[in-house]
Amino acid sequence: MNIFIKLLGTGISLLAGFVGTKVVDTVWEKTTGNKPPKGHDDDVPTTLRQALTFALISASVSAIIQVLANRGTQRAITRFAKTQDLV
Repeated sequence: MNIFIKLLGTGISLLAGFVGTKVVDTVWEKTTGNKPPKGHDDDVPTTLRQALTFALISASVSAIIQVLANRGTQRAITRFAKTQDLV
């Protein structure tokens, strides 16, 4: 069951990362009026300042999601271990 919880935590982390990326992209587009700089759009000129700002925001959101997912997984593992001790 411990492996199941770890796999579930990984799945939740991936899903949260996907949702976080979409949220950052949407907020960036609504705020700046431009598509987020991804490096493969030759149509949209991107300044270095925009690229660095977007990278900083994306990395921050990603780190927060990773920490929260890890904490949630650890809490689930601890809770599961406690319930097995009671049975």
